Amino acid sequence: MAVDSPPLSQLGPPACERDAKALHFIEETTSHADSVQDRVLTEILTRNSQTEYLTRFKLNGATDRETFKSKLPIITYEDLQPEIHRIANGDRSAILSALPISEFLTSSGTSAGERKLMPTIKEELDRRRLLYSLLMPVMNLYVPGLERGKGLYFLFVKSETRTPGGLLARPVLTSYYKSDHFKTRPYDPYNVYTSPNEAILCPDSFQSMYAQMLCGLLQRQQVLRVGAVFASGLLRAIRFLQLNWPQLTQDIETGALNPKLTDPSLREYMDKILKPNPELAECVRHECSKDNWEGIIARIWQNTKYLDVIVTGAMAQYIPTLDYYSGGLPLACTMYASSECYFGLNLNPMCKPSQVSYTIMPNMAYFEFLPHEPDSFGFPRDSPPKLVDLVDVQVGKEYELVITTYAGLYRYRVGDILRVTGFHNSAPQFHFVRRKNVLLSIDSDKTDEAELQKAVENASRLLREFNISVVEYTSYADTRTIPGHYVIYWELLGKDSANSPTDEVLKQCCLAMEESLNSVYRQGRVADNSIGPLEIRVVKTGTFEELMDYAISRGASINQYKVPRCVNFTPIMELLDSRVVSSHFSPASPHWTPERRR
Repeated sequence: MAVDSPPLSQLGPPACERDAKALHFIEETTSHADSVQDRVLTEILTRNSQTEYLTRFKLNGATDRETFKSKLPIITYEDLQPEIHRIANGDRSAILSALPISEFLTSSGTSAGERKLMPTIKEELDRRRLLYSLLMPVMNLYVPGLERGKGLYFLFVKSETRTPGGLLARPVLTSYYKSDHFKTRPYDPYNVYTSPNEAILCPDSFQSMYAQMLCGLLQRQQVLRVGAVFASGLLRAIRFLQLNWPQLTQDIETGALNPKLTDPSLREYMDKILKPNPELAECVRHECSKDNWEGIIARIWQNTKYLDVIVTGAMAQYIPTLDYYSGGLPLACTMYASSECYFGLNLNPMCKPSQVSYTIMPNMAYFEFLPHEPDSFGFPRDSPPKLVDLVDVQVGKEYELVITTYAGLYRYRVGDILRVTGFHNSAPQFHFVRRKNVLLSIDSDKTDEAELQKAVENASRLLREFNISVVEYTSYADTRTIPGHYVIYWELLGKDSANSPTDEVLKQCCLAMEESLNSVYRQGRVADNSIGPLEIRVVKTGTFEELMDYAISRGASINQYKVPRCVNFTPIMELLDSRVVSSHFSPASPHWTPERRR
């Protein structure tokens, strides 16, 4: 199809006229990345020139990069908390943005265990929708015929609260799914879901998952792709099927919906589509009743071409399990986004997970990059580093992402560490390396070293009456279980071997650790069922000395050796597990309510 656009040879021929426009937009925007960045920064600074924040730093209406960089500091969330709290408490003056803050998007926790509240404005939904609109045109270059079927995507809303000033606070995807952009989206044959809005928007996680799974089974022949936001979410769906297939097949066989589904709009929708189908029920029952679930996705949804899930960063730990359940189906990572901003997309979505690179779309925000040295510990306030512009990053180097957004974040450190892998036209492509300072992550939770240390300290107080202390510890995220869970290795030192803590005491230590972790973790345990009970494994005395000996034998300096607070190297985990003397799980869920943010 001939279109008036730059050559599309880098991406390929479009599948339809709509795709041609989307691919043209990608080519145009990435070909002029620096001028687009200039325009974005000018728009942000011009619109928000009279805000309290920009006035404080005496920009005086300047919109050029040099003035902007010389006058505005690089900041973290903690630096912005006073302004965030004022907005949350009802101050509607132009503090950060000239446009009204429409809601807060919640992100992973602060050092105090609170969720971060990221301000947003209504027009940001348009930018998110724009990025979403580019995904399928790119995918269609690699997987033809997707318009002839549907996607089985497990999508969920999470709990939301209101700040004291009345603004909604909720995760970015919950905000999007509840917006008219999603609920009243026009029909698109390339992007049809098996899950109805009634199921996606159902606040009860069991009912939502049940209905989405049932719809996916009823339409199994039409399913061409299976997905969730994170790899962990798709594995939870498989685990749900393992636990609930007898009832699901009964519903299919009889045409009568499980009475546990009580949501009125959900029942009304399901009653319209659920008819007795003994043949389909027997087919699903035949596969699910087998002991071996290897390749179960491909066995039930036989026309599936790929899995659409994020498997970069912490989610990479789930790749072997996904390969097992899918029979080795391709894993597609399509986009890179966060609560603060949507950043870019993967222009080669069918590449191997280890090769995933995201192309930053320069129209989404103004981007800067802080050169990252793996062993650095920040920078002195009186000697700020020189940040690099989007088009000036160097291939092979690592950077921390710094953003300036239309919604009022200025030179904000996101905390993502990225490695430059190349360029598409003049826009750089990045491999996501990791979240800065994160030790443990199962789903959307992110636990850093300071938080883990605090949790260990709080739990170890329960051992004082036994004259026992925790002399060393380490941890890892065990994703072999579904859902995954935190494993903490403890080496204990006691003065009286006859006065050892009981299994019940150590179980309470597990619970005490969970109570000390942030609200994102506790929500995953209580409301989302995305994280399993925390486990403490007590190891023999001297285990951590053996760990040090092993590290030194591999070249570590005895003078600089520090116990790693998180491990994932197989020989080290095997050493630790071979020294375990007892294992204990949290006996209950920690406290969590939507209103409780600490």
